[in-house]
Amino acid sequence: MKKFVFTLGTTAILSAGFVGAASASTSGTYEVQKGDTLWKIAQNHNVSVDELKDANNLTSTLIYPNQTLNLSSIKEIVHTVKRGDTLWSIGQHYGVTVEEIKEWNGLTSDLVFPGEQFKIKTAQAAQSQTASAPVAKAAPQAQQSQTAQAQQEQAAQEQTQKEQEQAQAAQAQAAQEQAQKEQEQAQQQQQQQSQQQASGKSMTVEATAYTANCAGCSGTTATGVNLKSNPNQRVIAVDPSVIPLGSKVYVEGYGQAVAADTGGAIKGNRIDVFVSSDSAAQDWGRRSVKITVID
Repeated sequence: MKKFVFTLGTTAILSAGFVGAASASTSGTYEVQKGDTLWKIAQNHNVSVDELKDANNLTSTLIYPNQTLNLSSIKEIVHTVKRGDTLWSIGQHYGVTVEEIKEWNGLTSDLVFPGEQFKIKTAQAAQSQTASAPVAKAAPQAQQSQTAQAQQEQAAQEQTQKEQEQAQAAQAQAAQEQAQKEQEQAQQQQQQQSQQQASGKSMTVEATAYTANCAGCSGTTATGVNLKSNPNQRVIAVDPSVIPLGSKVYVEGYGQAVAADTGGAIKGNRIDVFVSSDSAAQDWGRRSVKITVID
């Protein structure tokens, strides 16, 4: 947009590099266009709505097309430094010198930083200013206040971002825990279904373990299963009067097995589970387990 600043007797039209356009006369007035608002006009001329209202004795923000607004009585505007700005480019933009900007804002260096705000005096303010020293002293304090405000805003943004990241991490962890819980529940349901499938006669028995490598053992079961050739076979020895040979039996802690063997000491509610090694048999030991005859 084009901005009109009245500096030291000169009406300066701001450079075309600034976005937008506004219609103003050389006498420091602006004719309201259709669709204009006080806020829009204030933004286009780098002044506040209150300054426009004061300069034109307005009691509300209501304006009309073709209405003429006075801009020349506004004494100063504020420029916010953007990335790439220099004191020279700011001066060119407003039709003032670098030294005037430094004097008005108490600057001792040409360095500027994005976010800083500088006062730009209009012709009326410059002519009526009789002592520049107080302004020069006050400007650094304003800069410090503005810098502190910018730092506070940045700290608030960083805190907000940190809280968002923590919330996202917490949500991800909760989702992972929920998925793990659902997986465990699915495994439990699968196990329960497997146990429910063993829907025949259930009983609690005393279970021991044996191998096919004992001294004098043939390695062949009572039903003819060669355990030496099939070391991973799930076989149990049973009392045929309790569990018929050939039955499929679900054994707690062992899995589904075939009642394919007998034993001299296996009488009544006793079984012997086949394992592949002596160490596995020792690990099994003697325990009380629940079994279910499937068929």
